Amino acid sequence: MRICVVGAGGREHALAVALARTAEVVVTPGNAGIDASVPAPPEDLEADLYVVGPEAPLVDGLADRLRARGATVFGPGADGARLEGSKAWMKEVAAAAGVPTAAHRAFDSGEVDAALAFLCTLPGLYVVKTDGLAAGKGVLVTESLTEAEDDVRAKLSGAGFGDAGRRVVIEEGMSGPEVSLLCLCDGARAVPLPSAQDFKRADDGDAGPNTGGMGAYSPFAAVDAAEGEHLTERLVAPTLYELRRRGIDYRGVLYAGLMLTPEGPKLLEYNVRFGDPEAQVVLPRWTGDVAAVLTACASGSLRVQPTFSDAAAVAVVCASEGYPVAPRHGDVIDGMEEAAAVPGAHVFCAGVAEDERGRLVTAGGRVLAVTGLGPTVADARVTAYRAVSAITWPGRHVRTDIAAGV
Repeated sequence: MRICVVGAGGREHALAVALARTAEVVVTPGNAGIDASVPAPPEDLEADLYVVGPEAPLVDGLADRLRARGATVFGPGADGARLEGSKAWMKEVAAAAGVPTAAHRAFDSGEVDAALAFLCTLPGLYVVKTDGLAAGKGVLVTESLTEAEDDVRAKLSGAGFGDAGRRVVIEEGMSGPEVSLLCLCDGARAVPLPSAQDFKRADDGDAGPNTGGMGAYSPFAAVDAAEGEHLTERLVAPTLYELRRRGIDYRGVLYAGLMLTPEGPKLLEYNVRFGDPEAQVVLPRWTGDVAAVLTACASGSLRVQPTFSDAAAVAVVCASEGYPVAPRHGDVIDGMEEAAAVPGAHVFCAGVAEDERGRLVTAGGRVLAVTGLGPTVADARVTAYRAVSAITWPGRHVRTDIAAGV
């Protein structure tokens, strides 16, 4: 069986490693740290299954174009990908499905005054999101009304995130622990994978700007397998039903970002792909034939329950200096072989390239995700940071508190 994984990041590297246990895998365009990389358009590659990793090509309709050629594709069409491509539409679907979420309203670029007036009605924790895709960085959460107002003006003017921000969703802030719940969907059925928790802020203590994710761990103790099933039935299954009611056949992974509030679990967001870095802690725990499960899901006939090891996993992201605002590129990465040799450690490559001397160099904001496995989260954390300590380059930035105290 030949599988084509579409994407260039750490998530796609983790997918390739998991799928390669039972299948031949190519990754397009991949990166210099992924051995199976083939820099060719996915439409030019023959495969029995296409697994589309990032959200942007899904929103752009890549899965539809591949299916039109008769291909089997793990990933929703453009209609289903709107759950991530438009936060306002996602909120509309959630409301129709009866899924609890934060009070909110959407505003377009010509409604600045109305948006600012709505901010003043909120109780004091303000959330401002770009409606469109912003690589996980288009969300402001603040207790400052002034900061929220400035963010609304910047986004709606196009100065903040271009066209992605010319429509915003403003929400009331919610409190409680966050959890990432990834579910496999075959169009009719949703099957949860083990829970995870990620760390979005750039710096220790959840300080600094939002990023695409600086680390994660799995499992999240408050959401065991039974609770994962319950949350799926309460939140994800009704969403999948509502999509079917609208004529949308959603096949792929649906990632529910949830907050466990004092009033009960509420939906923060939907993503239409494996999370990054959640993929790097969930996929290494997956036992059995991952390729067969994703193929069944893509074919609309998911009948088997995926199985996972009892091991815990912790992933620590190594980022370039200046990330997420202005990451520096071109620094030589040392110590990757030493890190990979740490028992229980895995190094997944994201923002890496090869220089003229064949050395791996930084080529993005999030450069590597280093995952450690162990009997407990604490053990996995020790392994992850031991491997991280072997990797160096000038200005390397790492949070030191991923999964601390868990």
